Amino acid sequence: MEAPPDNDVLWARSLHFTHQDGSPALSGVSLGVREGEILAVTGPRGSGKSTLLGCLAGLARAQRGEVWFNSVPVHTMGPLARERLRRDRFGWIDPAPALVPELNVWENTALPLMLRGTTRRRAKVAAQEWLERLDVGDKAREHPAELVQSERQRVCIARALAPAPTVLFADEPTAPLHRADRGHVLRTLTTAARSHGITVVLATHDPDTAALADRTVSLLDGRRVTTVHLPPAPETEGRAACSLSA
Repeated sequence: MEAPPDNDVLWARSLHFTHQDGSPALSGVSLGVREGEILAVTGPRGSGKSTLLGCLAGLARAQRGEVWFNSVPVHTMGPLARERLRRDRFGWIDPAPALVPELNVWENTALPLMLRGTTRRRAKVAAQEWLERLDVGDKAREHPAELVQSERQRVCIARALAPAPTVLFADEPTAPLHRADRGHVLRTLTTAARSHGITVVLATHDPDTAALADRTVSLLDGRRVTTVHLPPAPETEGRAACSLSA
């Protein structure tokens, strides 16, 4: 078993994952993610993006292949060890906002910190800071049912950032947001990641979202693909074509 390169905080080799119905989701995907990098995983719906993020984060276990985090083999960990890893080192943003309905907004945001043992006072201060950055600080004492969907998603993003995870996994994080809100939320997310040295693995089919990443990996039918950018046609050819069509 070969250890990953030292400068890769995440490293995966030849991941194969098959759904319960027998359909393949990943077919030999390999990649490395450098510390502090923002990596966008792109591709159409059903290409394996969410499955790849799940395998990298330890939420799902590939049937074959290896996943390493800081030179530690995640693929050999048991369920409890992977759960501790996700709690202590990883953050996760779902495409649909999921909050605890009985808790108010700041309590939802502070929950991961308190689960790590942070005092309630310190957790509340960190939570409030991120809620303010995402323009939902005035909703701190409200409950999820009192928020619109875009506000709930902002709270979920604040909750993921508040513990300053080593790696943040974001699966279509702006999917529930209106286009006008996406730019601000994405800028906040990427700025926070860079200022805190957080590595981000972002799944998206939106080219505007992918453009904010340092690097892009494309999937199609569970495999990595290389996009070939063809040079523009010479102007003379374009004129000739116009003449023929005329």
